[in-house]
Amino acid sequence: MGEALDRLQANPAIRVEAVSALYETPPWGKTDQPRFLNAAARIDTSLLPRDLLKAVLAVERDLGRDRTERWGPRTIDIDILLYGEIAVDEQGLTIPHPRLAERIFALAPLVDVAPETRIGGQPAAAILQALDRIGLVQLKTDWWPRRDQSSGSPT
Repeated sequence: MGEALDRLQANPAIRVEAVSALYETPPWGKTDQPRFLNAAARIDTSLLPRDLLKAVLAVERDLGRDRTERWGPRTIDIDILLYGEIAVDEQGLTIPHPRLAERIFALAPLVDVAPETRIGGQPAAAILQALDRIGLVQLKTDWWPRRDQSSGSPT
């Protein structure tokens, strides 16, 4: 995950502003696979949603993502959960993420980086409180150092 954030941050049109804690959760969809590691990043970008998706998919490909089995094991999975207040419903791109309010593995990290977020008019934090937390384990809170793009040093 850190490598994915580094690669996103290396894109001059993307600036990582905040990164959530790292969470471990049971797999979702296809459950006979190892536990998932999950995190969220709040970014600032000049890219339009479709162009951001292209950048995200390029990072996934560069990190060895193979999309052969739906919900199957993967090296990396980067989702665009929200894009400000913009809603998108196009072939291959739906924002907000259509099942965000049901997925604690996405919602818990999102609330870390954007606690004021509202989903369907409701505070994301309130939706999170109503979800089953069984299996959700917070591992680390400061696992990815934000780096200054020009010097590479932590900021």
